[in-house]
Amino acid sequence: MAKSRLKKAALYTLGAFSGVILTLSIQSYANEKSEALPVQSLHTMAEVYGQIKANYVENKTDDTILEGAMKGMVNNLDPHSEYLTVKDYSDLQESTTGEFGGLGMEISSEDGLIKIVAPIEDTPADRAGIKSGDYIVKIDSESTRNMTTTEAVKRMRGKPGTSITLTLARKDEAQPIVLHLTRAIIKVKSVRYKLLEPDYGYVRITQFQEHTVSLLADAIKDLEKQNKQPLKGLVLDLRDDPGGLLNSAVGVSAVFLKPGVKVVSTKNRDKKEGMVLKAIPKDYVVKGNDPLVNMPEEIKTIPITVLVNSGTASASEIVSGALQDYKRAVIVGTQSFGKGSVQTVIPLSNGGAVKLTTALYYTPNDRSIQAQGIVPDVEVKDKNRKFESREADLGGHLSNPLGGKEVKGGLEGSQKKNTSSAFASEPVNQLNEDSDKDSTKEVKTDKDENQTNKGTTTADKKDSKKKDEEDWLARREPNPAKDAQLKSALDLVKDPVKWNQSLGLAAKKPVKTNDKKDKK
Repeated sequence: MAKSRLKKAALYTLGAFSGVILTLSIQSYANEKSEALPVQSLHTMAEVYGQIKANYVENKTDDTILEGAMKGMVNNLDPHSEYLTVKDYSDLQESTTGEFGGLGMEISSEDGLIKIVAPIEDTPADRAGIKSGDYIVKIDSESTRNMTTTEAVKRMRGKPGTSITLTLARKDEAQPIVLHLTRAIIKVKSVRYKLLEPDYGYVRITQFQEHTVSLLADAIKDLEKQNKQPLKGLVLDLRDDPGGLLNSAVGVSAVFLKPGVKVVSTKNRDKKEGMVLKAIPKDYVVKGNDPLVNMPEEIKTIPITVLVNSGTASASEIVSGALQDYKRAVIVGTQSFGKGSVQTVIPLSNGGAVKLTTALYYTPNDRSIQAQGIVPDVEVKDKNRKFESREADLGGHLSNPLGGKEVKGGLEGSQKKNTSSAFASEPVNQLNEDSDKDSTKEVKTDKDENQTNKGTTTADKKDSKKKDEEDWLARREPNPAKDAQLKSALDLVKDPVKWNQSLGLAAKKPVKTNDKKDKK
């Protein structure tokens, strides 16, 4: 029996090994440089495959084993690279064209866990109070341990109006939080605006979408119409903006910059400059006419402040970096997320695809924001934000190619001293455990009558719902009296002398170096 198993394993090993060598030989790595095949590593991989086929307790198909190997190979590169099966790739293509029900949040992977980068404004996730830095422990009754972001997104999407239960871990909460949400068609209002006071406007971009540039242009024109004269200053709010379309980020930057200047560029692994996008129509107009024609001339010169925090990621960091490099705006708030990588979806012959990180973004002054983010010129912390989460917190993240110290998140203020919570000190171990209902904080966010306490009257439910709605609206209404970061940003644009003195202050701050590199 033992000899038979060994013989079977040897045959599987030989077959797999020969197949891998043949495939790699034909492809010749598709590299410009000639490299020797890693024969020993391939031999070991074939041995593992053979042992699984011969001895594993369940009879797994070849496709299942090899698909798992491919997922592991790609997922191990960095938090944003992923192998997509035929079904995964099909779902990805459908999600970019059709309407779908979802919750509305940007997620990432960290140490085998699903982590919230930022909820998108005016979505079920945002209304439920989901925060940047939360971990999703379970989706309905299934653990998210070692679940890919694509799998998590697939499970959270569904028919609008259907319910879903998320179990969250939050680093300043001792117990898990259970949320009952209702899926909805995600139609994000990309641009919101308000005249804060005479002569000074406020524009918030929640996500960079196809029509964001034209909506921003309309918002500025309408603000001037309300003001009945040209604006004297503007606050651009990019807090908790998870990013979106690159061309929209270029267009938003072009609103405030001189025509033709470089907004962003990319570099591949050979450090060669690839794509260069400038403040010109062909780099931000996807279809139709240029939405920035006939923009008020003063928008290129009036004082501007940009609000950022740890939820400011990707495309919103590109805008912040460009305006900061050209000293066109003062950046106010806390350090941004630090997602400075480019992902490319590459179709495969089997109908699937690989989503690979293929380049890094660089600001006009050739700065990489990867794992460091945008440093504010004027730092103003949000006292209500107890936890910050950034790219550098993600396991396997890419380092900044220019060196320097990576900027991680963590508990803020007095919360740093309180580490009694298992979620504050050991989130990975704690999330493995199923939680009893008695120790779980439960929040109801849908209309499921079965989830409502029988002792609650209809009037009580209406009052509670009204209060929740008022609290949510209050969070979204720009109010300098209740928002220290917004107040600081507004005060700066109202004081041109102080605004000028604050331009580029981040570049004058002491450079933090990476201790490991210093020792070399």
